[in-house]
Parts: sequence; C-alpha cells; structure tokens
Amino acid sequence: MDEVQPLRISSEPAQLQALEPMLEAVSELVGDVPALLEVAKDIAQTVPHPGEGSTAKLWEVLASVTAVDVAAGRVLEPHLDAVHILSQAGHPEPEGAWGVFAAEGPGLRLEATRDDAGNYLLNGSKPWCSLASQLDGAVVTAHLPGDQGRAAFAVNLKDHGVTCETPQWSSRGLREIPSGTVHFHHVPATILQGPGWYHQRPGFAWGGIGVAACWLGGAVALARDFGGSLSKAADNGRDPDQVALAHLGEIDRLISSSTALLARIAEQIDGHQPGTGPSDWSMAQRARGTVAAAVERIQTLVTQDLGPGPLAFNETYGKRMADLALYVRQHHAMRDDAQLGALVFKGEREW
Repeated sequence: MDEVQPLRISSEPAQLQALEPMLEAVSELVGDVPALLEVAKDIAQTVPHPGEGSTAKLWEVLASVTAVDVAAGRVLEPHLDAVHILSQAGHPEPEGAWGVFAAEGPGLRLEATRDDAGNYLLNGSKPWCSLASQLDGAVVTAHLPGDQGRAAFAVNLKDHGVTCETPQWSSRGLREIPSGTVHFHHVPATILQGPGWYHQRPGFAWGGIGVAACWLGGAVALARDFGGSLSKAADNGRDPDQVALAHLGEIDRLISSSTALLARIAEQIDGHQPGTGPSDWSMAQRARGTVAAAVERIQTLVTQDLGPGPLAFNETYGKRMADLALYVRQHHAMRDDAQLGALVFKGEREW
C-alpha cells in the first residue's frame, strides 16, 4: 500500500498526482510538529479557499494529508482555517503558523475590553488551545462587554501577556498535539468584523466540513491498512473469508458514500447563492455526522478483523487508530444529530 496515495473527492487522477510530492514530504516529517507547521505554511500559499470554486480540492488536500498521518492533518487543518477566516474578514494572509481557538469551558472565560484609546485587550483563559506554545498567532473568540455576545480576534501569541499551560496529556492519541489552556493578560487584539460574525459567516460551517474531510482521510488510511493486510495474507496462501470480504465491502460503501456526499456538498458550496438551497449549517451537520459514523464503523470493522496484533506491534497502525479515535470526538454524536434534526423539522431537507 502506498502511504502517500492521495484521496480523491472529485479531481482527475492527474490533478491528484500533483499532491504526491507534498504528501511524500509529510510522510518524512511525521511526529516533527515544527517541520509540519512549515509545510502547512507552504500549503496555505497554494491551496484554494472554501467557497471560491475549488472547495473539493481543499478537502482533498486535508483528507490526503490525514491519510498519511492523522496528527499531520490535525496540524494542517487549523492553520488553513485561520488563513481562510482572516481572508474572509478582509485581512491579509498572516505571517507564521496560526491556529483557531474558539472553544469554551466551564469556569473559564476570555473577555475583550477596550482601553482609553479604543483598542481591544483580552483578559482571561481559553481552553483546548492546540499547539499554542508553537504557534505565532491565532484567531480567538472572546466575550464582548455587556450582552454583545462573542467576537473573533486576531492575536499575537508571542505577546508577553500570553501564557500557555503544558497540559498533562495522558491520551495515546494525538500525543504530539496536546491541547491546553492559554491565559491572556492585557493582550492586544484586532477584532475581525463584529459581534457574532465568526459563527454566522458561511465559512464557519465550511471549516467544520474541512475537519470531516480530515476524519475521512484517517478512515481511508485504516481501510488501506485492512486491504493491504488481506492482500498480504492472500499472497501467502490465505485468502480472505466471507466475513473479511463482507467487512471490506461495507467499508467500501461507507467510504464511497461519504466521499460522494463531500463532493456534492462542495459543489453546492461553490455554487451557493444566499437564500437558496440548503443552509450551510445543515450541510455541515449532515457531512460531519455521516463521516463520523463512517469513521467509527470502519474503526470497528478493521480492528475486529485485524485483531490485537497490529494494535500491539504496528506503531503506524496503532498511532493512526488512537489519533483518529480522539480526533473524531470533535463530533458531538447525538447532540449534533439533534441540531440537524431541528433544521430538518423546519424544512432543511432534500427528500
């Protein structure tokens, strides 16, 4: 099995071949986060932005990198998302490596206030800030005074008022990408548009689908592991039994349907006119839920068939399984389905 085989969503084979040198570079840098951040910066120079006519190509890049290594995809995706957010807000492409910190947590709150000159300052704490100590900047959401809600800000993470906690990361998954709490003390920040813009813009939903493309890439890598194992056994005279073939067939269906859905949604996003067709959020929940379910099912099928051996002795396979299991938990399962169900109930459906 070729570890740097690109993942196709809608591109022609010749277009996908152009990704191979980049994927080779990623393959050689697995585990080296600073080097992967440099690759992410290079990729951001050429990769298309979502909603600009080549959304499927963007997702192919994300999925293909994650198929090489799930953590590498987890490094790439937030940098591209940050670059896209700044572009959507009318800001120039940032220098250095960036992230997006928009999570909220119990007992933690990040607030934006204004000084006498009218400049914004951030004070408080933000949870789940992946790679914060290794990044140059981030798009960060913070609460505005009064009842104005939240807004997104561009922040220099090298400011002396920024303190990055080193989390006690006990998980086997995504060990090179711990997500800790970042504390802000009078940190200057540039507001991006206005209150509510970050969550209301179409790109918020599109970015969520980009994460789903990463999940799909990880699942495809596991499927390739499985297919390669079956082929190796067959070469040694042990053909797959009907159960293994049934699992391989189901995996193929899951990947094919998930890929087709992403291709169709990419088309809808690129041709979308405001006020027509399904909403961006219903498309995002549909894509994320479908891919997350496929990922979990593929993990179950592959691990059942391959058994404990590769989990115990194959570092690449074991890392991939653990990384993907943690990454896909960004999907909130039935709670996200409930959000989609509410939209469907209001008429957000195509059936």
